Amino acid sequence: MIAGLLLLFITSSIAQAQTRGKLEIIKDSRIDTLIARRSAIGKNGGKVPGSGISAYGYRVQFFSGANRKDAFNAQNRFQRMHPELRTYISYKEPNFKVKGGDFRTRLEATKLVEELKGMFSPLFIISERINAPKLDINTPTP
Repeated sequence: MIAGLLLLFITSSIAQAQTRGKLEIIKDSRIDTLIARRSAIGKNGGKVPGSGISAYGYRVQFFSGANRKDAFNAQNRFQRMHPELRTYISYKEPNFKVKGGDFRTRLEATKLVEELKGMFSPLFIISERINAPKLDINTPTP
């Protein structure tokens, strides 16, 4: 009986000792900035605040194949034809895929497909996250 009371006393004192601790959280202030920015992007329908840049758009896939060298050759051929457009190579076993452009609308991507017909095959319009299209700083704005 005394041993049981002694055991009860010891366990209750240990439980009280655990609740007296102090927890201090140290975090980088940039974490709050990132959280606020992520929240703002979500509230604006996927747009980066102040930029008007859409998070999703279209690219034209003009090559798909297992040969890496052929993928880079297709990319070079496309870049000679359209140096103003960005190109992207991705690899998902067993194929390389080469895409071009960062188009905000499907219509813009369709125009490129029409230009590339007969030069590349097959051609697909892919909906995915895009980068900001390059701006021509030499063209005057209306």
